[in-house]
Amino acid sequence: MYQPYPSAPEGSVPEPSRAEPPASVRNAVRLMYAGAALSAVVVIVTLVSIASLKGAILTKYPHYTSTQVHNAEVAAVVTSVIGGVIAVGLWLWMAWANGRGRRWARIVAAVFFAINTLDLIASFARIHAVGAVIVGVLVWLAGLGAIVLLFNKQSAPFFAQRPAPR
Repeated sequence: MYQPYPSAPEGSVPEPSRAEPPASVRNAVRLMYAGAALSAVVVIVTLVSIASLKGAILTKYPHYTSTQVHNAEVAAVVTSVIGGVIAVGLWLWMAWANGRGRRWARIVAAVFFAINTLDLIASFARIHAVGAVIVGVLVWLAGLGAIVLLFNKQSAPFFAQRPAPR
């Protein structure tokens, strides 16, 4: 006769599974995925609008030599692309962690949002493609919406649960 393998030692109570995330957390995660997509768009807009950077650099720094203009173009594109790729990865990581109710993830997401806010403010002083700034504002708005939803009253109980076993 077949005896089923016991799933838990006798007398022990299995840990409860984590509840499904509330709508506020699901919507915050969706906004984080939108933020990742928009961050990828910033990289694409930067690469597509490289030609307009030369004019923006010469307008801001008319005394630059052709070598200085070239170096400024390369620096602007490289930092934007590397920063954009990192941003996409961070958005995806935060969507994953917050969607699973990791307590630390809300705080980390809030810190990243604060950094993004400072970066957006600083971007107005940097040489950039105008399209990238517009999309950057949309990225910031996605982050704002996600933070508001993550710290919403309906979200708090989901993050207060014990983490599900790995």
